[in-house]
Amino acid sequence: MLINWLKERRRREILERPFPEAWVNHLRRNMVHYTFLSGAEQQHLRNLTQVFVEEKDWEGCGGLEIDDEVRVTIAGQACLLLLGLDHVLYRNVGAILVYPSTVLPTSMGYDGQVQRGPMPILGQAVYRGPVILVWDAVKRGGAHPRDGHNVVYHEFAHKLDMLDGTVNGTPPLHTKEQYAKWAAVCTAEFNDLRQRSERGRKTFLDPYGGVNEAEFFAVATEYFFDQPVQMRRGHEALYEVLMSFYNQDPAERERRHRAGG
Repeated sequence: MLINWLKERRRREILERPFPEAWVNHLRRNMVHYTFLSGAEQQHLRNLTQVFVEEKDWEGCGGLEIDDEVRVTIAGQACLLLLGLDHVLYRNVGAILVYPSTVLPTSMGYDGQVQRGPMPILGQAVYRGPVILVWDAVKRGGAHPRDGHNVVYHEFAHKLDMLDGTVNGTPPLHTKEQYAKWAAVCTAEFNDLRQRSERGRKTFLDPYGGVNEAEFFAVATEYFFDQPVQMRRGHEALYEVLMSFYNQDPAERERRHRAGG
């Protein structure tokens, strides 16, 4: 209880500081979705971003220097997922490691030696460990949301999935009814994605989402925020369960923005 009280007091102290105008410019330039938000949503995102930047440990790797642009851009994109959630600001993320460009994943072998994976990656969410990101991919995803690919949304969706201690594509939900609907809809969509991919047929979601249920949730999250209108039109049931979890309606948000208000 004392620890929680101290944390909340520390957060209040952080939020008493002005949000730098340069940080707002970073969000506007590197996160198109920021401009889609209402004034109240932008303020909420700035608050979350300000605390996130202060509470997490940041490490530049491969020669990358961590500056405010890196921190604010990543924090803003990660915190977009939290706008409608009762959250603890990714309590399972202590550190963010950022590389300038594509890297080979690493893991600790049984012999205690660092092992590199065979395939380059743009990001990785380590269970009970850090989030690893590639800076050029972070900027590209934030500036071009219609591509449907955002490494920050993807990896931090994994961290939401991991909050209940499992990595199974189902984040913590509130009711049995929610779990039942989630299982029915996501299982059907996951199986359809795999079957269409195996047959070489065109799919809305990236076929990588068919690797397993955890990757399906992360990929679906990317498209939920980046191509919400298309998802709602072609995969309405999937859109609705994600909207119920995130408590956000990015399709309506985008429609309102395109209409000028």
